[in-house]
Amino acid sequence: MPAAASSPIPAALMKLGSLDSDRVADLRPYLDSVPGPRARRGRWYSLTAILLVGACAVVSGARSIDELAEWGQRAADTLLKTIGIRRHLLGWRRTPSAATIGRVLGAVDGDALDQAVGAYLADRHRTATGARTASPGRAAVIAVDGKALKGSSRLAAPRRHLLSAVTHGTVVTLAQAEVGTKTNETTHFQPLLAPLDLADTVVTFDALHSVKANITWLIEAKQAHYIAVIKSNQPTTRRQLASLPWRDIPVQHAASETGHGRRESRSIKTCAVADELGGIAFPHARLAIRVHRRRKPTGQSESRESVYAVTSLDAHQAGPADLAAAIRGHWAVENSSHHIRDVTFAEDASAVHAGTAPRAMASLRNLAIGALKTLGAENVAKTTRAIRDEPARALPILGIAVNPGAFGRDGMAQRPAGPGGAVGLRGSPRALVRGGEASWAIHGSPMNSTGAPSRTQRTVNLEHR
Repeated sequence: MPAAASSPIPAALMKLGSLDSDRVADLRPYLDSVPGPRARRGRWYSLTAILLVGACAVVSGARSIDELAEWGQRAADTLLKTIGIRRHLLGWRRTPSAATIGRVLGAVDGDALDQAVGAYLADRHRTATGARTASPGRAAVIAVDGKALKGSSRLAAPRRHLLSAVTHGTVVTLAQAEVGTKTNETTHFQPLLAPLDLADTVVTFDALHSVKANITWLIEAKQAHYIAVIKSNQPTTRRQLASLPWRDIPVQHAASETGHGRRESRSIKTCAVADELGGIAFPHARLAIRVHRRRKPTGQSESRESVYAVTSLDAHQAGPADLAAAIRGHWAVENSSHHIRDVTFAEDASAVHAGTAPRAMASLRNLAIGALKTLGAENVAKTTRAIRDEPARALPILGIAVNPGAFGRDGMAQRPAGPGGAVGLRGSPRALVRGGEASWAIHGSPMNSTGAPSRTQRTVNLEHR
């Protein structure tokens, strides 16, 4: 049920539920595993503290390195202490500048950062979906897909390209690798998936990765299953699939939907080829699949397309509806991850290009999307807007407990009292006007005049562990 207009917690945050330690793992131990790129001499900020500033800022909707630094400037002194920002001998605690954050992100080990983020999100995903994936007949499904960082190109350097392994359903990025300018995605397929435990997992990918050597490795070395789309890069297999008697096979599953100015329908047929007849001309293939799609945009003529695929799954391991959901789910990754990175976080418009900074920023965006998705966020853009103006709201999303008594009633930094005894608050005028009980709800329990929790209390556990 949506929150009332006078509720102290925005409706987008109400959907996240309880943020206790049993449900939300602490990010800090994972970031501690990333090696620092700087010498000890002259270093004031730890790498973990800088990465935490970036992670909290991106969870709050930050799109650029300047906005990462601005989040720290709005944060309270005790919040910075919780993150790990050291206090100066004169008593002040200053957040890293945009220049410092940019230099560190440009020099950080991209592989180590992606491994830390992937391990953290894998644990979060396991906690969030363990009950569902534990049911028989429901194997985990992972999509392998690439994405270009368009804004990272320069005259002397092409744009960066990343290859990711992303879960279906509750979308989190388990692994990410940068594809070199003199190679392509297929050579990074095995290194990307090698660290992951893929036993009995179904891996989906497009025709580019339907390479027989990679398929054989996936089945024999990783004990996984696959669903591979077959196009002209595998001419022998495609000719065999197209020549099967599909007209004699009835439709086994169909679905249709209307929206976004078009009407779409999809039907699926499957066919097994007996081994004595030669089987399917593809490694470990058990079923041939044909998906027929019809699309009719409003006011335009209808288009039709048939797509062929093969899978290592037997008919008793996955029915037509399961196969259709997996194939459809692979393309849904575009909307659930890549589209959010481009629209909500303006990744394609980002001009960050130095060193490993483009990849590091992509890792922080993956972290924010995965953390919010595992908590049940339906609209990432709306959720980040609800977090943006109160920095302390970002830490519980990443499993870091904060002390509600350490912040001003607007969630911003509270300055010492001035000569006249007045207390100054660091933050925007909008944040100051919006203070009061509403801003306290996410930090702890709103109090009434008697000091007891009010009826508007929400179950947000932010106690120190």
